[in-house]
This record gives sequence, structure tokens and C-alpha cells, in this order.
Amino acid sequence: MGIRTSKKVWAIRVVVVVLVLYAAFASYIVWAMRQPPETFARVMSHMPGPAVFLTLPFETLWTQERAGELRPGDAAPDFSLLKLDKTDRVQLSALTARTPVVLVFGSYT
Repeated sequence: MGIRTSKKVWAIRVVVVVLVLYAAFASYIVWAMRQPPETFARVMSHMPGPAVFLTLPFETLWTQERAGELRPGDAAPDFSLLKLDKTDRVQLSALTARTPVVLVFGSYT
């Protein structure tokens, strides 16, 4: 086996290792995107910022993995939030049992 063949084999091995690591990294990010927001935030807090966004089609992955199952007209999933004064929690199902509720998400600043 010549030097040229040896370098070719070595280069192929390096490429295969890099592709396997890339696939493992992408799989880990996709797994994290399917977790609750707290878990996803914990995973992303350990990522080097630009590396994730430059090595993966992040926006496309994000919109596909975090799309959810809700469609227009579906009932909102039940959730509980802490009041602004932090004295109590408000649960959506408790509010909708008494009266219709409109959820508005946005910024008023």
C-alpha cells in the first residue's frame, strides 16, 4: 500500500468520523427541541452560540420540531401561571369553567 493510498484511507476515515459526530450532534439538538422548554433551555445554555446556528438548519428544525399538534379551532391546552404579584397561581381550566376566555399573546411595549 503506497503513501497515496494510506492518505486516502485516512482522509475517508476522518470524513466518516466527522459525519457521525455531526449526525449525533444534530440528533441531540432535535431531541432537545422535543423536550419541555426548561430542558431545552438547559441544553442550549451549554451550547456555543454560533456553532449551533451555523452548523445546523436551526430555524427549519425549530419550526418543524416545535410546531405542536394544535390546529385553528382546537381548545387551548390547560396551563397554570403565577400571578404578577406572585401570591397565587391561575389555571386556564378554572377560568374556562366559569366564562369564555380569550388568550392574547404579544407585546404591549
